[in-house]
Amino acid sequence: MDHRLQEATGPDPANMDVMLNLSEEFRAKCKTLMEETSKACKRLQDEDSRHLNQRVRDIQFLQKEMELKLGEIILEADVLVALQSRVMKALEVCKESLRVNILCQEDRKKHTSSERQQDEVNKELLKEKKVTEDVASLLERVAEQVSEQIRLNRSTKYHLERDLKEIFEAQNIDNPCALMTVHSNLTQEKPKDNCTEPPSVTVTPKQWENISDLNIAKAVQQKTNSMSLRTLVESVLQQTAADVQKQFQATTVAFQLYIHQVKFSKDQMEEKLSKILSEITAQQLIRQDLQASITENEHFLSLAQARWSQRHQSPGKKQFQDPAQVQLRTEIQQLTAHIKKLREEMAQSEKQEIVLFSSQQKLQESIDIKANSLYTDEVLCKQHRESIIIFNF
Repeated sequence: MDHRLQEATGPDPANMDVMLNLSEEFRAKCKTLMEETSKACKRLQDEDSRHLNQRVRDIQFLQKEMELKLGEIILEADVLVALQSRVMKALEVCKESLRVNILCQEDRKKHTSSERQQDEVNKELLKEKKVTEDVASLLERVAEQVSEQIRLNRSTKYHLERDLKEIFEAQNIDNPCALMTVHSNLTQEKPKDNCTEPPSVTVTPKQWENISDLNIAKAVQQKTNSMSLRTLVESVLQQTAADVQKQFQATTVAFQLYIHQVKFSKDQMEEKLSKILSEITAQQLIRQDLQASITENEHFLSLAQARWSQRHQSPGKKQFQDPAQVQLRTEIQQLTAHIKKLREEMAQSEKQEIVLFSSQQKLQESIDIKANSLYTDEVLCKQHRESIIIFNF
């Protein structure tokens, strides 16, 4: 009935006003909600951009620090590798020096027993061997330390490079995020997965920076250790080179002095040998003269004896001791005595020549020994030692 009445009288103006008011209020509420939502989105986007930009700046700063430390550790590693090469070359020089030292000692053992003695050369060779062995042992320990530091430097380089790779990957994610806008995002394909849930395993930015800071700190420490080791190794190379060179020079001087002494002794022996040879020749000549004199005297003796015999054949009454006969007897006696004395002198000359010949043989043996010693020290050992590279580690 009310419905029929309402249809007869038309819409109720009061109800229409209420409906209009409600509609206006709803629209006003929607506008307010949209304005608040827009402000909230703008505020959130500004906050996101601020955090993202700060994150990008932090990553860029961290990247520069890491690149700087990486460059430093790479340079330090290269310098240390070059230093390691010097240490190994110095070690090779020491090993070659030891080989030459032993060769010289072995060659000098071939000297004859009279020359085989603990002279200054042998003493200096033994000192040189001890010094070189000590230096080689020290260089081996230094080489091990350098190798270990190179390993640590390379390990540090590996961790820095891995960290930089992660930083680069983070930049490839954060940089585009910082540049995104609402309009640019509309053209991009929406991710299908729900990204609102955080990953199960993650680290905070502070933890991530701490890891990088730790790698940087390790790089600084290894660079400091490497530089300290280089300073120590440079000092060791300089000192050991000086020690080995000093002893090598001392041994060389001992060789030179010994060679001078042997040459002087050999020259004196050769001078004496020359005199002995001359004297042997003189003895041979004097024996020839003695033999000639004996022959001559024997001729005179034969003549005197013939005269003596001939005069003894005179008749008995003619045999008397006249001055001629007395003179013949005296002549025979004197010539016999002369011949005897000449023969004694000739025998003495032969004995003298035997003594001289024995001295000649001994001198010749001694000269040969000296010549052999000179060949060993002045030729063989000198050639061995000249093959050694100058000790400049």
